[in-house]
Amino acid sequence: MRSTPHEHARTRSRLGARPTGRLLAVLASTALLASLPQTALASGADRPVGAAEQAVIDSKLANSPVNPGPLVFGAEPLQDVTTAAGAAAADASCAISPEEATAMTLAPVWPEVGAGSPGAPSPMTLSRYDNQDTLYDPAGRAGLFFNPGVGLWQMDSAGLGTNNTAGDAIDTAWVAGFVAPYIVDRYCGAINGGSAAPAARATAWRDWNACADGACDNVYWRAYNSGVTPDAGVGRLGGAEPRTCVFEGASHDCLFVDTAAAQGGDWWTRPDSGRSPVPHPFYVFRSEAGGVTREVRSWLAEDSGAGTHVTVTRPFGANARGGLTWADGPGVCDTTANRGDC
Repeated sequence: MRSTPHEHARTRSRLGARPTGRLLAVLASTALLASLPQTALASGADRPVGAAEQAVIDSKLANSPVNPGPLVFGAEPLQDVTTAAGAAAADASCAISPEEATAMTLAPVWPEVGAGSPGAPSPMTLSRYDNQDTLYDPAGRAGLFFNPGVGLWQMDSAGLGTNNTAGDAIDTAWVAGFVAPYIVDRYCGAINGGSAAPAARATAWRDWNACADGACDNVYWRAYNSGVTPDAGVGRLGGAEPRTCVFEGASHDCLFVDTAAAQGGDWWTRPDSGRSPVPHPFYVFRSEAGGVTREVRSWLAEDSGAGTHVTVTRPFGANARGGLTWADGPGVCDTTANRGDC
């Protein structure tokens, strides 16, 4: 049975003690994010939604219900969420407990990326519903595809993910520190504007399509009332590996993303599990070349079989569905593993 919002004050949390960590930095202001286009909403009320995008929304909604059973989450990712949500609650402009903030932050994850399973989802999860032509390698080579939604919260360049890389979205320390205060701020804005708690939660989750039919509120109450079981086998990078890469003469902290190494739910790594391709292993990093901040994803020839190194870039602020630049030529030199274009 659900606890009611009134009962929160006297219900002992099963999500852990109040964290003492400071609020992780939010790299874009809530005001800026609110002005960006939404990833897309089921109703399409906030902006026009084309047929291809509506098909993505419909697919997400069809897979949003989460089966019965204990909710499981990676141990490191859960600690990251608990820390970030607790700090966000402490800094909130309305009354919200750390336990409420934690459950509220976790709630979109399983409906978005769980494919019905309450098991531990993978922080590496790449979107499998998008298949717009502009996301594919223009030369048509298999396995070279820019998955626009990345990570547990499917940060997408059409909305909340416009100013981060896939590496940021995978790293639960970074992304929890972004998402938790964003959700809490949206919730408090609605509460302070006169909304009741259920409507305020819906407002807080508005950026996630899978929340449109109530699946996220269901998960919220399950997480709040019954807790979440940590899985030590799922780390904060979900199987991705931190590396140091040299690209065009500049050194970068980068992440090597190989779907075969995914920790946690791996339904999305199977070619028949979605509409979009599973990409070959790639490197991702942030570039500041020429004074322009870009996300760079790079495939080495030995990983893709393309016969040449292939790189795709997206300027921060651009939607990947129309803002990608593909190029053959120089690849990354992975100085950590001593491989690549060295």
